[in-house]
Amino acid sequence: GKACGLALPDSTAACAALIKLTAQYGIPVVPQGGNTGLSGAATPDERGDAVVINLRRMNRIRALDSVNDTIIVEAGCILADIQAAAAAADRLFPLSLTAEGSCQIGGNLSTNAGGLNVLKFGNARALTLGLEVVLPDGSMLDGLTTLHKDNTGYDLKQLFIGAEGTLGLITAAALKLFPAFTSRATALV
Repeated sequence: GKACGLALPDSTAACAALIKLTAQYGIPVVPQGGNTGLSGAATPDERGDAVVINLRRMNRIRALDSVNDTIIVEAGCILADIQAAAAAADRLFPLSLTAEGSCQIGGNLSTNAGGLNVLKFGNARALTLGLEVVLPDGSMLDGLTTLHKDNTGYDLKQLFIGAEGTLGLITAAALKLFPAFTSRATALV
């Protein structure tokens, strides 16, 4: 595809301002992660009037709580970096893909990635506790809860996971961690 520009915001506020501006002028926006998948929503069409927004500069780990087994990360975090941060705290973030060295968690969530451990731990949806999302008008939905049991009203994060950026731009996520494996065994059957 073609685009009229590329934006590399470094904060949620910058994303919100950019989305507000593009909405004001009717400019299409294409959120793009690490470009490791085949999601059609991450590719601008041939018109060339869209702005591609890549969040690779939003790659900070905001918080890691090893007592409550949670981590809050920005959408541009590389999956392997999240796994490494969890491992350093003797925890496991089980989402594991062949592209984990370059894929971004925002893209993983936007496509509801499954990966190698999906049967034991679930897909990206099952590993997500909360989201921070910039909505199409530039307003922000702050749902970065780290509660494992949160029954307060609608579970809005579920609308954005798997929506490939069509309903809003995921800028950060609160994710579940698990105790690290103490041993491994491999079998060929």
